[in-house]
Amino acid sequence: MRLNPKLLVGLGLLIVFGYFLKDLVFNDDQYAARLRKVRKEKSDSFRRVQGSPLSQEQRNVFDSLHYYAPNIAYRVEAQLEPFSQRDTVEIPLTNGKADKYLRWGRVSFALDNQPQKLTLFLKVDGKDSTLFIPFTDKTNGFATYGGGRYLDAPKPAPGDTEVTLDFNETYNPFCAYNDGFACPVPPQDNRLAVEIKAGEQAFHDHAADGKEETH
Repeated sequence: MRLNPKLLVGLGLLIVFGYFLKDLVFNDDQYAARLRKVRKEKSDSFRRVQGSPLSQEQRNVFDSLHYYAPNIAYRVEAQLEPFSQRDTVEIPLTNGKADKYLRWGRVSFALDNQPQKLTLFLKVDGKDSTLFIPFTDKTNGFATYGGGRYLDAPKPAPGDTEVTLDFNETYNPFCAYNDGFACPVPPQDNRLAVEIKAGEQAFHDHAADGKEETH
């Protein structure tokens, strides 16, 4: 029996599309699994004495950090505008002092069909291999820490025109857990007028009332 060539082509395309769809779903699952693993490891590290921002009293009742569910929509490719002249600026700290950073560049992207811009910073001492993005959004003071959150981005290679911003990796400054830390305050030009429902949520200090939150 002779098969219609058009039917064969159609079947072939269907198979290819099926594999592509399967691979896409699998990759999304992989991404979410990797993110959850990193988040669990961070919560585990907060229970240890070494490097944890929590006091002994806080660690005694600490359960885990709280996050929005992984959402691939908050992983965006932003248009990069490196600054030809990188001015040194002082970003105020929560203790009244300041840290020096280079205004490295700016990124443009869209969220909820609204154009957004963020300034990228780099520590003046040159020790950081990633760009620093302190920002605020409309979730602050509600679901997330009131003082804003941070995001790191890989330092682009020369000639790159885009940089990946993964807001699922947004994290709290140490002063969100313990007033004994001083943290950079997000500057005016990094205050977003949208909700970023991704990344780390507000910290619940159960040491204050001696109770743990159940999950």
